[in-house]
Amino acid sequence: MNWLESIVLGIVEGLTEYLPVSSTGHLLLTQRVLGIPESEASNAFAVCIQAGAIVAVLGLYWARVKQTLVGLCGKLNLGNGDQDGFRLLVNLIVAFLPAAVIGLLFDDKIEELLFGLRPIVGAWFIGGIAILAVAWYRRRRESTRDGKPLEQMTWGAALAIGFIQCIAMCPGTSRSLVTIVGGVMVGMSLSAAVEFSFLLGVITLLAATAYKSIDAGPIMLAAYGWTPMIIGSIAAWASAVAAIKWMVDYLKRHGMEIFGYYRVVLAVVVACLMYQGTVVESSQQSEVDSQQEAVEQSDGGSTAMSRR
Repeated sequence: MNWLESIVLGIVEGLTEYLPVSSTGHLLLTQRVLGIPESEASNAFAVCIQAGAIVAVLGLYWARVKQTLVGLCGKLNLGNGDQDGFRLLVNLIVAFLPAAVIGLLFDDKIEELLFGLRPIVGAWFIGGIAILAVAWYRRRRESTRDGKPLEQMTWGAALAIGFIQCIAMCPGTSRSLVTIVGGVMVGMSLSAAVEFSFLLGVITLLAATAYKSIDAGPIMLAAYGWTPMIIGSIAAWASAVAAIKWMVDYLKRHGMEIFGYYRVVLAVVVACLMYQGTVVESSQQSEVDSQQEAVEQSDGGSTAMSRR
């Protein structure tokens, strides 16, 4: 992997990590377009450059992060504390637990069965329809209540979001999509659901990055080295900052429909490209390469025989 490819992948990661469009799906698609074959190293790279996106949220939402730390210190008798901050920290931990348990149990199986363009395209399409359906339902409701703020969130609501987040273990689904929609479903305002989704993402992505770094980090570094990882993470940080600021501002004035239409159109376009053979699964490309190599070897053998 060269430095330009790592920059492109980092930008894609940062732009899509917190938008409800699936960063994993976009990264795998970009890798196939760039000609980077599917491997344990490439899958690990797609996860580990999330570090840049994590740093972006920590910077933009440092006031909230600091509030949770002050709340924790208060419970440890290390300051005056912050009750709302400690409650938010508890809710974040509660929401993280289902993904931590289920992720550890089924991570290898999910990667084996679902890390491919075909299931991702299906998840893009279904997720897009779900966004449009939720938007339609919200418009049909006669109630104009915006929902509860983050300070009024209960641990039961956090646990429900945590289980809903597990759906996003299927690549192409989008963690931010299911957690934002889940937050609205349990009675939170859209702005509160978005903020909670971002903060929950810090814990979830940090855990996933640490796990993947330990599990496949040596393989990734042996294949690519440190430079692409560092460059990709920096690019992910810069693009994530831009994407988060844009999304928060956009959602204040509009709904989520644009992401639903985007997902549906993207799914249809990629499906058509796959049908035409313009974009292929890594396994299909490997099979084609093997067949081509066999033909070349056969032609080479025939040529050698003729020369004899």
